[in-house]
Amino acid sequence: MRTPFTRRPSLRYLFLLASAALLAACSRPAPPEEPVRSVKLLTVGVGALQSSLEYSGEVRARVESRLGFRVAGKIVQRQAELGQRVKAGQVLAQLDPRDYQLATDAARAQLASATTQRDLAAADYKRYQALKDQNFISGAELERRDATLKAAQAALDQARAQLSSQGNQTAYTMLVADVSGVVTGIEAEPGQVVAAGTPVVRIAQDGARDLVFAVPEDKVAQIQPGQEVVARVWSGGAQLAGRVREVAASADAATRTYQVKVALEGAEVPPLGSTVYATPKALSHAGVAAIKLPTSALRQDGQATAVWVYDPATSTVKSQVVQIATADGNDAVVASGLTPGMQVVATGVHVLSPGQKVMVYQQKTAVAPVPKAQAAINSVAVSPPPETPAAAAASSAKQGRP
Repeated sequence: MRTPFTRRPSLRYLFLLASAALLAACSRPAPPEEPVRSVKLLTVGVGALQSSLEYSGEVRARVESRLGFRVAGKIVQRQAELGQRVKAGQVLAQLDPRDYQLATDAARAQLASATTQRDLAAADYKRYQALKDQNFISGAELERRDATLKAAQAALDQARAQLSSQGNQTAYTMLVADVSGVVTGIEAEPGQVVAAGTPVVRIAQDGARDLVFAVPEDKVAQIQPGQEVVARVWSGGAQLAGRVREVAASADAATRTYQVKVALEGAEVPPLGSTVYATPKALSHAGVAAIKLPTSALRQDGQATAVWVYDPATSTVKSQVVQIATADGNDAVVASGLTPGMQVVATGVHVLSPGQKVMVYQQKTAVAPVPKAQAAINSVAVSPPPETPAAAAASSAKQGRP
């Protein structure tokens, strides 16, 4: 018979076992080992740049005139339309001419009055000249008549000039194209009262055409008049040759860029306003040797750009800060930080850590099937067709089965 003293050690032992089991269940499991990642590598080398700096511009006329009336008035008619081709001497717009016609009539009346006064003074001078020849009057009297005649002649000349000027004012109420070209802008409409000199129609004169584009401040010093420029038409892709004709002396107030004008050469010049891409040869980097990397190999390390460099001795990667100079198509041009011969990780750079062990990715190649295996696949065992009840009974009889 067991006593209570013999039961206590066994209960104590069971309690210790339960406590150990509970502690083992509450403890954290050991973290799994990080798997060895497979990475693609590329060897750093020196290659030639392919891209060049290209700027978007448009075709403009070398001379573009803003035409306006030489007198003030109200526009009553505008014959010119946007995009219309006009010839020299063609009427573009017209002002209300009634006030100027009345002024012309007044000048014509003044001319007639001055002519009458001059004729009267001339008749008096002729009569006094005859009296002087007969010594009936003094010489001073004849001189007074002569002065009156000269004053009348001067008034006549003034009235004639006034009539001519007023006639010009009347003619100025019609805006006439002084050159042949294309209307590229309309800046006033019928019914509008304009002052003398206010632009009404803008005309691009026929003749030479320029390619106009803008360059930033850090590139304008490299562009000089006379340099060659290759132009590419956006619509058709045709290439044109040109030379820099003019570089702006000051930057644009809004864009802070400098305007460059290129004289296009050749007979096939694109229409006005066409979009053309300009590639100045002075800014071309084609053929320059440089280290290039795909953008997938770059990552952001704080405020710097870095890549993962592979160490073949330890099969680990380490971070290397690089400096990017520019872009060449879809590649980044590395200015410093790498030397030819280094191996860098090409893809998956955002899942690696310094000193992590990696495995070089080996591209798997599919093995071509062997002809014998193909024959084995084709030789498939064919199962016999199911037996009919009569055939089954006959077979059983042969084997002595009931």
